[in-house]
Amino acid sequence: MVTTRVIGAGRAGRSLAGALADAGCPVLDVLGRGDDPSAAAEGVDVLVIATPDAVVAELAAAVRPVADTVVAHLSGALGLEVLAPHARRGSLHPLVPLPSPEVGRRRLRSGVPFALAGDAALAELVTALGGTALRVEDDRRVAYHAAACIAANHVVALLGQAERVAALAGLPLDAFLGLTRAALDDVESLGAHAALTGPAARGDDATVARHRALLAAEAQAELAGYDAGVALARRLAGAPQTGAREALSSCA
Repeated sequence: MVTTRVIGAGRAGRSLAGALADAGCPVLDVLGRGDDPSAAAEGVDVLVIATPDAVVAELAAAVRPVADTVVAHLSGALGLEVLAPHARRGSLHPLVPLPSPEVGRRRLRSGVPFALAGDAALAELVTALGGTALRVEDDRRVAYHAAACIAANHVVALLGQAERVAALAGLPLDAFLGLTRAALDDVESLGAHAALTGPAARGDDATVARHRALLAAEAQAELAGYDAGVALARRLAGAPQTGAREALSSCA
């Protein structure tokens, strides 16, 4: 059984520690701010640095290397070079939001994918958690993380805009979430292109123009986001990007 220690007592670190413990993998401790990390690699198979990206390299450098211990981080964006001077390095990034340690520990055991790089020993942790391992090496890391941000963070931000615009109609966001879930189901089963519906996709410029006029009059700050969504929908539907720009300009 793989033994683990975690540096980082935030949402990600406590989520992982809780999930591993639930899966029967020994987690010796979780180090937080104020704890000395210098001996953190001693006595464990894997040391996970679960801190903000900006301090991963600093913490890795503060840990005394242990030849047999794998030192890994949870970052989706960083490569393995930040884990110098450790010989055995790895990256373990779960493709799931971790909004709290309680929710996170459950989600990490729900069969989610994990993007792995570096030492093969990390695959044992993924197996113990019941997850799926995806190999994403350093030269693909930025593209991978950009896609992850679009798939999660940008979708949440978009729903924030839907909530604000729905309020103009006197309706709560909840009224539209079934629509969102159905659209996601369609993307999963049909693919994004076949799942796309709506006025921008079918070339209904008159409806797009009415939307833009309403936003320009009542919620000017939402117009740029709406225009970006229209452009993305038209691109997905196959309309030339220049035509989308011209149509948007004519509706201004």
